[in-house]
Order: sequence, then structure tokens, then C-alpha cells
Amino acid sequence: MDCIKYMKMILAMKRKAALSTCALTVLLLTGCSLPGELPLLQETAVVTDVWEDVDLSEVPLTGTDYLQQPAGSWEPFAIYREVKGIYMTGNTAGLQWRFEEILNETNNSIINAWVVDVKDDQGTMTYASQIPMVNDLGQDARVKVRDFQAVIDTMHDNDIYPIARIVTFKDVIAAGGNPQWAIQTHEGDVWLDRKKDAWLNPYNRDAWGYLVAIAIEAAEKGFYEIQFDYVRFPTDGPREQIDYGEAGENETMAEAIAAFLSYAREELKPYGVLVSADIFGLVPIVVDDMRLGQHMETLATAADVLSPMAYPSHYALGTFGVSIPDKEPYPIVYETMLKAKERIEAVETDGRKAALRPWLQDFTASYLGGGYYQRYGVDQIREQIKGTYDSGNNQWLLWNAGNNYTWEALREDVTL
Repeated sequence: MDCIKYMKMILAMKRKAALSTCALTVLLLTGCSLPGELPLLQETAVVTDVWEDVDLSEVPLTGTDYLQQPAGSWEPFAIYREVKGIYMTGNTAGLQWRFEEILNETNNSIINAWVVDVKDDQGTMTYASQIPMVNDLGQDARVKVRDFQAVIDTMHDNDIYPIARIVTFKDVIAAGGNPQWAIQTHEGDVWLDRKKDAWLNPYNRDAWGYLVAIAIEAAEKGFYEIQFDYVRFPTDGPREQIDYGEAGENETMAEAIAAFLSYAREELKPYGVLVSADIFGLVPIVVDDMRLGQHMETLATAADVLSPMAYPSHYALGTFGVSIPDKEPYPIVYETMLKAKERIEAVETDGRKAALRPWLQDFTASYLGGGYYQRYGVDQIREQIKGTYDSGNNQWLLWNAGNNYTWEALREDVTL
């Protein structure tokens, strides 16, 4: 390999300063000579003085001694940012003109983060994976972004905080390929939800390992945060047919979801990434876990960030005294996030507690029917952002499934 090219490749990694000594070591061990522009660590004369009186016959050397280095960890380099972000699908990231369009809009707005699909709602990957099981299942059979490193590098170069979205327990492909990992019926068949989709069983620890392996690969590619979506039990379909097995009798749903996130955070700690979780917008305002495993206080210490999906269109008529929630986005977001903040602050722990970062609505919910929705534009987006800030929270994300955002609302931040 061309040594100069190899050196540049190493130094281009995200922890450049910390890797410089490591890069020198690799070059020397692979027989590469040092490039002329690279400064030596010591003056030549000093090195000569150090070695001239050493009797090498007394130094025990073996062929593998130079490889025995202490294990490294990127945990001290974890990056946290108060996010103002948008969601991006793998298809958008792989379509050059769309990617450049969103990049240009981002650079002319207050947006400072992208949540990019790594594994989507159907279990398909955005890029070619190096994980054998992913390959065997064909989850990356259709690569959406061929040069994914270029996407990550572009985000770093433009100071865009990269968040990897991994759809967690809803995974048609992995559940179908590994039925022993799937939620099953009392008859032992793979259970299907209302849309005929299979789910991984959140109680199954083997399924956890598969999911975290994908998260680790994403961290190695240069994401600063792993966001687990669908990190819950299913909410629709014939749930009375489900048999969660013995584990379901010994552990509550809320305990299982929190345990998964805690496990993922511990496994990902050496990679210097944060762990976030998407939760239903109702989680901050109900006392139980709604039989989906998301309970506010239980999750408070299991993740670094919690993202309630506070879409006004998703609330029942009359919530918080608002007759038609979709038509009054400010109070819906404000009340949801105020309650979330109060409940997080009330949790007693010696450890860290999750920060809050809501998902806000940048889409028109016409499916609600006439009289029950409004067209979402600049005013509606800004009302939600203001509701977030007024509740004492400084972060937010915008969701639009087609990645068509109301950029006019994002040219400058909302005045507090």
C-alpha cells in the first residue's frame, strides 16, 4: 500500500489528534518510511544518545511483543451537542442531488444534526455491512448508499452532528430468518402484527447482541450517537396470541426495555458514542408503560437521551383540554415536554439522567380527516419549537418521512 496514502487515511479518522502516535506505530510496523512532511517525535541525536549504552542481548523480545498494547477506549471522546436536527432516509442520503440539496439547506439554517437511517422499519440496511449475519439474511442486498463514508465525512466537514437511527425490535427480516428470536404465538409460530410484520422478542438476549453489533458498526463508521427507534413491544395486532416465554413471567416489559438500553450503552461505551431512544409522546403523561415497555422513570437512567414523539396529530381529542390537538401544536408540545422534564428531574439517582429531545411534526396529517387537521407550515413548526423551549428543553428533532422540510421556518431560531 502507498504509505503516504495510508497515513492520510488514518489521520482522517475522527479522533485525529489521539491517533497520531498510533498511526506512526502502524507505519513503522508495516515497513513504511515516514513521509517528509511528518514531524519526528524526537531529534535524531537524542535517539542515538538513548540507545548507545543499551545491551539488547538483555532485553527479552518476541515476535508479538510489539502487538501487546492495552485496550483502547473512545469513551472520553464522546461528543454531546444540543441538537436541532432532521431525519434523513437511506434513499435520500444515496441520491446525490437530494443529499446536496439538504446539505445546502442545512448550512443555511439552524439545523446542526442529521438522524440518518442505518437499519430501517423493514430491517434493511443503508450501506454494505461487514456483519456476517446481516449479509446472510440479505439485509444489505440492496445498498442504498455505496460510499457511506463520504456521507459521514461530509457531515463531519460541515459540523453536522451524526446520529444513527436503528429500528430495533420491529425487524421483519431478522425475525423471519431467526424465528427463535421472534415474538411467537402460543402455538410456537412467529407472531405478526396488524401489518403482518414480525418483531424480535425484546426479552431475547441473543437478539440484543445482533442489534448492538449493528450499533457498534455504525459507531465505527463515525456516528456520534446511536438512536434506537421502535425500542418497545408491539402495540397492535392480535396481542392476546403472544407468548413471551418464561422471560416474560420473570421480568416486566418496562424492565426489559430499560435493560436492553442499559446493555447497549455499556457495550457501546468504549466507542465513545451516546445512546438515545425514541419513545411515544404519551409516555411522559401516563403513569404506566401502556403495555409497550416504555416507562418514564425506568428509562430515565437507561439512556443518554430520550426523544418523546410529541407529534400533535398523534394525541386524542381533548388531551390537555385541547379539543383538536393537531390544530394547537404549542400547548401539546409544551405540556408534554414540561411533564417529561418534571418527571426526569424527580428521579433520584447517583448516576446520569437522560436529556430530553422531542421529535416534532413537520408533516400535514390529512389522514385525520376534514376538520381534524391543519396544513403544517412555518407557523406550526415554530410554535412547536417555542413550546419545547418554553418547557425548559433546548433540543428538538423534526420528522418528515419524505425528508421534505419547511426550511423557511428554520432560517433563524425561535426567540425565547
